[in-house]
Amino acid sequence: MAKEFVNLVDVFEYSTEKFEKEPLFGTKISGEYKWTTYGEFAEMVTHFRGALATMGVEKGDTVAVIANNRVEWAVGAYATYSLAAKYCPMYEAQLAKDWKYILNDSGAKVVLVATQEIYEQVKPFVDEIDSLERVIYFDGPNDSEDAYQTLLEHGKANPAELVHPETEDICGFIYTSGTTGKPKGVLLSHGNIMSNVNSVRDLLAIGPDDVSLSFLPWAHSFGQVVELHCLFAMGASLGIVEDVTTIIENLSEVRPTLLFSVPRIFNRIYDGVHKKMDAQGGLSKFLFEKGMASAEKIRKIEESGGSPGFLTKKMHNLYDGVVFSKVRERFGGRLKYAFSGGAALSPEVAQFIDDLNITVYEGYGLTETSPIVTCNYPNNRKIGSVGKPIPGVEVYIEDVEGYPEGTGEIMVKGPNIMQGYHNLPEKTEEVLEEDGSFHTGDLGRLDEDGYLWILGRVKEQYKLENGKYVVPGPIEEKLKLSPFINQVMIEGTNKPFNVALIVVDEESLVDWAKEKGIGRDEMLEHPDVKQLYRDEIERVSATIKGYEKPRRFKLLDEEWTTENNMLTPTLKLKRRIVMKNYGDLIDALYEDSKEAAA
Repeated sequence: MAKEFVNLVDVFEYSTEKFEKEPLFGTKISGEYKWTTYGEFAEMVTHFRGALATMGVEKGDTVAVIANNRVEWAVGAYATYSLAAKYCPMYEAQLAKDWKYILNDSGAKVVLVATQEIYEQVKPFVDEIDSLERVIYFDGPNDSEDAYQTLLEHGKANPAELVHPETEDICGFIYTSGTTGKPKGVLLSHGNIMSNVNSVRDLLAIGPDDVSLSFLPWAHSFGQVVELHCLFAMGASLGIVEDVTTIIENLSEVRPTLLFSVPRIFNRIYDGVHKKMDAQGGLSKFLFEKGMASAEKIRKIEESGGSPGFLTKKMHNLYDGVVFSKVRERFGGRLKYAFSGGAALSPEVAQFIDDLNITVYEGYGLTETSPIVTCNYPNNRKIGSVGKPIPGVEVYIEDVEGYPEGTGEIMVKGPNIMQGYHNLPEKTEEVLEEDGSFHTGDLGRLDEDGYLWILGRVKEQYKLENGKYVVPGPIEEKLKLSPFINQVMIEGTNKPFNVALIVVDEESLVDWAKEKGIGRDEMLEHPDVKQLYRDEIERVSATIKGYEKPRRFKLLDEEWTTENNMLTPTLKLKRRIVMKNYGDLIDALYEDSKEAAA
């Protein structure tokens, strides 16, 4: 049994001593990855703890950070924890008004920022927010008292004693994305986080030989807890991605053994590989399809409790060497495990990744659950499910109108449940029962073996005119399996049928249209293009119920992003904002339907 950690300072002391010489963080500098060891990280944290202490940071205070993943982010976090203070992360991509709201709401005393540009935007807040006293920047001239490097030297000369927080002490805020209003500050204790860290260490054999490419934001619970804190506790290393646009390039440089991601990235891998095989055609495509069929055959044999025969295994090894190994080379050639969370991963995509001999472990959780509730793990795995409850966590299903018994809202109870929403007691009461059970707001069911299956969000559920209930999320994930569909939103509240807004995959559609002699300007309204999308919807939605399929759709070429406020920083669709911006187009789809019927 691995050492049971009580707080994040325990993790810091244990790992920096046990893995002192091992690499911890990799950062691309001057064209190559340079690695910071556990021992070097410990020294940085010790010096920065001294700097924070000289600024008056003490137990219970809040230190905020506005930065993407980087070594200094983690230094700030562990320096804060080791003063028994609270860490409050934000995204660089957020608006200044959101930073200001969170800094004020969290009562931040000090805020660390990534760049001079952000520093200039945030500096005036010192005069506008009562609690805020200091703004520190990471990148910029080192001759300022507000420069991170200057403060490291200052802290080195003014050491501060390490503090061990209590299990129940709050270690940080994680502000939810705010898809339906102002973000809520989720209060997580050291005990909450440790319940996840200790469980992951018990369930997964990860160690110093393992490395991940870190691109999930640490400002979000999945990236912060499952990747940063858990891997730190197990002696693994994290190569930090340069930018979301360089993920594929960085994969080949870091050569990870582990990949932590959300479905959107796995969907891109799925689309990318299929597009490449379609483009190559011939023998390459033939061998790829035969290999996929072989992998599918082996999985079905193993799922039914059988063992593949010698010839079947030999043929699969041949396909793996000739085809799949080349695909894996795109990810560095060492990838063993892929961990998916944040939203439900399409079973087709999960099976595809698994067929490439990259074992997929899907899990489930929310910020309010620290975040892991359930996960698949070695010898306990069903593709398509999100696994079984982790040790110490109980999951049960509460009935929801419109669904059969056994299918309903997922309820969670255990040491991972948050302490509440900061300054929002009424909101806290809405989701926490007196016995500590948490209302997740997600629809799901537990099967006879104890595996959890996710069906969508309760709040996203709506009723069609005929009284049938629809949960749009799983339908949208299914439609995104088409190489011609980048993003999609299904809608049909109190209407006779569903319609869809479809953001086209521009690369795929332009190539297709060019072959057909269709110009870029006329593409979205061309009858042949519309027929292509009708055919694609029909092709990928074979398992979708008839009343769930969108009967009409509108094609769009503007991608939904965080910049245009259609996605949250964690890439979830802001349905309310999309409806506000495209409501007239949706209404027009129903009007067109009436005219056609007349």
